[in-house]
Amino acid sequence: MTREILSALPELAEVQVGLLHVFIQHTSASLTINENADPDVRTDFEMVANHLVPESLPYVHTLEGSDDMPAHVKGALMGFSLSIPISSGQLALGTWQGIYLCEHRNHGGRRQLVLTVHGE
Repeated sequence: MTREILSALPELAEVQVGLLHVFIQHTSASLTINENADPDVRTDFEMVANHLVPESLPYVHTLEGSDDMPAHVKGALMGFSLSIPISSGQLALGTWQGIYLCEHRNHGGRRQLVLTVHGE
């Protein structure tokens, strides 16, 4: 999501020092920062999340499908917002870091982010 977020915020280049807050308006997806150089990281990340929160547990909340409640739990564990420092008009992410939108439903829908920039 890093490129998409940067594309949506051309005014970021004018901020010398500040903070970007990213919030996802959903409970079955989440946001995180992780290595963004090797696509295998995404595969392994999903494998671990599915191992930690399997769909096979006897969930009570199942009206929206067997993947719904596990998606809520994964979202709660990973989080729904990020705060990223801005320095000299750029996100102050580490060399290998990128912003991930983690979809926890098997067939997730359209996701909405709220981006808020604070700074000068």
